[in-house]
Amino acid sequence: MRKLFGVIGDPIAHSMSPLMHNDAFAQLGIDGYYQPFHVKSADLAAAVHGMKAIGVQGFNVTIPHKTAIMPLLDQIDPLAKAIGAVNTVVRENGGWTGYNTDGAGFVQGLREECGGPLEDKRVLLIGAGGAARAIYYTLASEKVNQIDIANRTLEKAASLAESCPYSVAGTVKTTQEAEAELAAYDIIIQTTSIGMLPLIEAAPLSVENIKPGAFVSDIIYNPFETKLLQEAKKQGARIQNGLKMFVYQGALAFEKWTGQTPDIERMADIVRHQLGGNYVNN
Repeated sequence: MRKLFGVIGDPIAHSMSPLMHNDAFAQLGIDGYYQPFHVKSADLAAAVHGMKAIGVQGFNVTIPHKTAIMPLLDQIDPLAKAIGAVNTVVRENGGWTGYNTDGAGFVQGLREECGGPLEDKRVLLIGAGGAARAIYYTLASEKVNQIDIANRTLEKAASLAESCPYSVAGTVKTTQEAEAELAAYDIIIQTTSIGMLPLIEAAPLSVENIKPGAFVSDIIYNPFETKLLQEAKKQGARIQNGLKMFVYQGALAFEKWTGQTPDIERMADIVRHQLGGNYVNN
């Protein structure tokens, strides 16, 4: 019998995960199928119970359910518990186990394109929302020495840093302070929605003071080059969009469900083709 997997969210029609995962099943000869499920918040508990009843083997979780689903699971991975969000659920020992592959997916993509060890880099993280938390905690868990957080609201940035269960040096800054000190950073990570529609002509901060050769990563991949990445490239920085984060978080989920590693570049090509985009560094 074909194994069933899926993704739940509201909305969900826009998701490109089914394209990636169903292609990976076919390429690896796995008799599986990945289905999007439109689940409203009021129906979340019933949906999670129903998927166990019909034998779903695993599923992804997207907005707005990443936190709300946690009390409905049987076990939660320690990193996901610390982050306070689950994006991947696996059927293990008859129950549901929740993981967070967002942060790990981002870090894998960062290591691949940044080059060299991350541990000795000075990192600036822009934003203090859910994506920032996953990335911050994962970088901290991997012993990155210093991570500063820039956010419009200092209290939110301070709360993110103070609640991290992993030891890491760093301070919190306003975006204006970060702009003035930008030359001090080796890696700059943008985690806000600034740069997406309808804010495609906006950037979270000016990169006028960035040092040449710095690495700038924006978790947005549609558009392929945000205003921030365009301006950073003009200043001599190396850039990365959010495509690899999206692909790697999906690949890590796929591995947890099947024990097999999908073709990362093939997954990325599927998303690029669907978006009509190109490699960001071309």
